[in-house]
Amino acid sequence: MASSSPVKHAWRVLIGLLAVTGVLFGINALGVYVFDKSSWTPELALDLQGGTQIVLSAQTEDGSNPTQEQLDQARAIISQRVDASGVGEADITTEGGRNIVVQIPGKADEETRNRIEASAKLELRAVLAATSPATTFVGDDGKETPYPSPDPSLASTPSPSPTDGSDLAWATPKLQAEFLAYDCATAQRNPAGAPSNEPLIACDPEGQVKYLLGPVELDGTSITNATNGREQDSGKWTVNLSFDDTGTKAFGEVSKRLFAYKGQNLSPRDQFAFVLDGSVISAPSMNGIILDGKPSISGTFTQETSKTLADQLRYGALPLSFAVESSDTISATLGSQQLQIGLIAGLIGLGLVAIYSLFSYRALGFVIIASIAVMAVLTYVIVCILAWRMGFRLSLAGVAGLIVSIGFTADSFIVYFERIRDELRDGKSITGAVEDGWSRAKRTIYISKSINILAAVVLYILADATVKGFAFTLGLTTLIDVFIFVIFTHPVMQLLARTRFFGEGHKLSGLDPESLGAVYRTRTQFRQVAAVSTGKAARAGRSRGEAERRQTIAERKRAESVTDRSGSTGTGGDA
Repeated sequence: MASSSPVKHAWRVLIGLLAVTGVLFGINALGVYVFDKSSWTPELALDLQGGTQIVLSAQTEDGSNPTQEQLDQARAIISQRVDASGVGEADITTEGGRNIVVQIPGKADEETRNRIEASAKLELRAVLAATSPATTFVGDDGKETPYPSPDPSLASTPSPSPTDGSDLAWATPKLQAEFLAYDCATAQRNPAGAPSNEPLIACDPEGQVKYLLGPVELDGTSITNATNGREQDSGKWTVNLSFDDTGTKAFGEVSKRLFAYKGQNLSPRDQFAFVLDGSVISAPSMNGIILDGKPSISGTFTQETSKTLADQLRYGALPLSFAVESSDTISATLGSQQLQIGLIAGLIGLGLVAIYSLFSYRALGFVIIASIAVMAVLTYVIVCILAWRMGFRLSLAGVAGLIVSIGFTADSFIVYFERIRDELRDGKSITGAVEDGWSRAKRTIYISKSINILAAVVLYILADATVKGFAFTLGLTTLIDVFIFVIFTHPVMQLLARTRFFGEGHKLSGLDPESLGAVYRTRTQFRQVAAVSTGKAARAGRSRGEAERRQTIAERKRAESVTDRSGSTGTGGDA
């Protein structure tokens, strides 16, 4: 009954593997048929698939070229935004002294475009006035008349001087006339050209409300973090901000002032506006004094729009504003031919591994082939899931990592099978050799695989973006290799060792003790060995078989002494 325990354990482990495989395929099926975001084929990177190219041109107040430092900073922020959107293997470079070229695999959706194109210049301004977006009024005669253009002679300097950002002295006669005539539908906003120390006229993104705002009292550079979430009471999506020490202090002063206006029913002066790229994305009233520097932006957000805004704010405002110079579809830089060549190379390597396995290990070679096949299935479905959940895309470097992993995978099985053979040569039964070989081989394999994973991690962190795909797939397949070794290869060997073909050591099984040159029939009984010639000519000749090559020094001395005494060729046991 004791011998059946490993069998039961092996079946439980294999059933667990089947369950894990089913779960993985189920997860990907949800992405394909329910969320419509996944596919049954891996997503390809820019070098193999092609994609979308967006050229952004920097805009400055005086029209001069930006500095290289500004471009590099903008490129780094856009790169962070693209990564946050889940798009992998994107290529973002500077060009021509004022352009940033963004190349994205596949077709860029609207959300991704918004992340890239928005400069995310966030300003916090107090609300002085808010009204409908109307640009006309109804006169005494009942006719609708447009508001006139502001008279240049109107006073444009505040008098008296404003004391804070909510002071109505900012609303000069000229500014009031401009506010009434301001058309939200045709306004041209230039975030980089809006002075921070002057009032601003702005509208909400839908053009339903028109605002007159005071100067900037806080900007996006003070934001240390931004996340999206739901309000507990209403369930609405919000963007939660965290300010640094300077921003926390400044926002605390603003909240005190606006909360005092709320107590005096001076709406809308109790409101503060979050202005993003010239649009008022939210203008909530101050419902309390916030001294911890953690306000929330509420509005008509969805999960996607709140996440997009949070990502834009978390990764900082661009040091420049950008105009979209062009947006085109580009072809693959390498194309499908290179992918086919890579796949052919992988198949050739797989075939050579299979041939070597069958030649060296006979029927055991089929265990290696089956293990690699199971590993290929799991790797394939995991790559599909990662494309959906993390935006991972398979580049040519990633394909190379998959090909290299075939050889690394075969190493695990070779170490294991050689340990089993060593145990057989030491006189153990096949079932005992499988268990003892496993306990000794797994330590070696774990150590070697941990080195591979460490190398992949270091390569992924330090290498250029073009090599990251290689490091990622190499590390992923190494982890899957260890998983397959534990949950498939060893349980299968436990079951095969108890079959007649493998358990009795058939010559084609790869576990035949006689052909392996076992030195013991049992742990205390020598097998029959051939005498070793002591002549000079015999010592110079070739070895006479596996058994003689496997003899220990003690066995050779024993055989020589027996030959000297009786001329026989061996004692102590049956052949």
